[in-house]
Amino acid sequence: MRLSRPRTNPRHQRGVYAIEFAVVFLIFFTLLYAIICYGVLFAIRFGLQNAAEDGARAALRYQVSATTRATKAHDVARDQASGLLAVAPTVDARICQVASNDCSATRVCSILWEQRCQIVVTITASGLKDMLPPLPAFAVPDTLVAKASMLLDGRSP
Repeated sequence: MRLSRPRTNPRHQRGVYAIEFAVVFLIFFTLLYAIICYGVLFAIRFGLQNAAEDGARAALRYQVSATTRATKAHDVARDQASGLLAVAPTVDARICQVASNDCSATRVCSILWEQRCQIVVTITASGLKDMLPPLPAFAVPDTLVAKASMLLDGRSP
């Protein structure tokens, strides 16, 4: 007995290509959209990190006191990060002892190894889910934190 292949009419296959294209297009478009959204998120994160590093570097320039160092670091970091987001991020600049992690105003900074100090600049951006496109909202963090620290020279105030 000879088995023959049934002949199909090309009219029955006419819409299959459109259905396949629609499925493949949705997959590729979703993938491209997610890549763009995460690219925006990474660009914001790198911008915040750069602002924190610039603030820490600004504290290295000679200042009269430790308070003015922290103020200068805060101002530079705030100015750098202000244009990245619609809502201004929170900036915190502190001078802390490295060994004891003491950030109080009574800390002592000097050239001694136990009393060396560092400037720590932290930038916190929150509310990112409202700013980014809605598709990958399930995997987008609501808060980004950038942190930079720099060892201060103990010979200057």
